[in-house]
Amino acid sequence: MKLNCVVVDDSTIHRITVAKLVNEHPDLTLVGDFSNASDARNCILNKSVDLLFLDIEMPVQTGFDLLDGLKSRPQIIFVSSKSDYALKAFDYAAVDYLHKPVNKERFYKAVQKAIEMHQMKNDGAEEEAEFIFVKSNLKNFKVYISKIKWIEAFGDYVKINTEDDTHLVLSTMKSFENDLPPDKFLRVHKSFIINIDKVQRFNSKFAEIGKTQIPLSRNKKEDLANALNKPS
Repeated sequence: MKLNCVVVDDSTIHRITVAKLVNEHPDLTLVGDFSNASDARNCILNKSVDLLFLDIEMPVQTGFDLLDGLKSRPQIIFVSSKSDYALKAFDYAAVDYLHKPVNKERFYKAVQKAIEMHQMKNDGAEEEAEFIFVKSNLKNFKVYISKIKWIEAFGDYVKINTEDDTHLVLSTMKSFENDLPPDKFLRVHKSFIINIDKVQRFNSKFAEIGKTQIPLSRNKKEDLANALNKPS
């Protein structure tokens, strides 16, 4: 699984440099790069962000101000031209502290730490996570509910699309819908059930999960809007 990354730096040159390193790394995906804390905060609140490359000294709001305003923080790698803030940075449970200008070797070492920490967190969460067993290709598979993105009708089967894989299961949509927690999943079309937490945006016709557009039945837009606005 790739880590979704955001780069925040008021210096255009340093921001472009780090963004380029992110784009070149096989395990990272750049979802945004910003010159100020305010725009970065909006992105973090509206998208799934796993890793933040964060400058400290910026106009109006510092990197620390950005973090103080977040209830839930992604992993943080600070990027700064000064070492003065290193001690304070680790008060924010930073993965690493990179000095400008950032070189590729040092960048990759910091990223590897973030990947390992992300994997450890996911492995620990999976031990307690809800799951179901499904039978596909004559084998039983353990599928974690939180990893399901959407389910679609596929003839006499249903196709389960997860973060890691897809499974074709002999079942009806109605039967499979009954196995899923109703506060997490919504039938938005006769042929589609979606994981509400995975929806990134929607309009009157489609819900978007990643690059996939899921069709919405005419009366389901309001149901989806209500589900997304419901307190967690």
